[in-house]
Amino acid sequence: MSGITKTIPQSRGQAGIDSLYDGTVSEFEFHMAGTPSRLAVGDYVYTIFRDELIGRCQITELITGATNPSSGKARTLIMVACPGERLDRPIPRQGHRGTRYYDGAEWPG
Repeated sequence: MSGITKTIPQSRGQAGIDSLYDGTVSEFEFHMAGTPSRLAVGDYVYTIFRDELIGRCQITELITGATNPSSGKARTLIMVACPGERLDRPIPRQGHRGTRYYDGAEWPG
């Protein structure tokens, strides 16, 4: 299923990434600049940590009209359900800044 990839900053640490998949939190908020053109409720946020695709969380809500507190530019809040699906074996995937659309092609069937 399609969605986006987001890189989790190393500053969040292993506990930060684990919380998305171990039941510690029930939802999490990602964000992206502007308004998504190809993203919908039911799609996924695929998470990258330390240059590995770790797992995915399903999008439950897209909240438009938010602004970036630093720049004042428009952004969309992306709410996901947790715990997400964690891969048994991470897939090598280079991290990046921002948001990239992703078709989920490498996700095991």
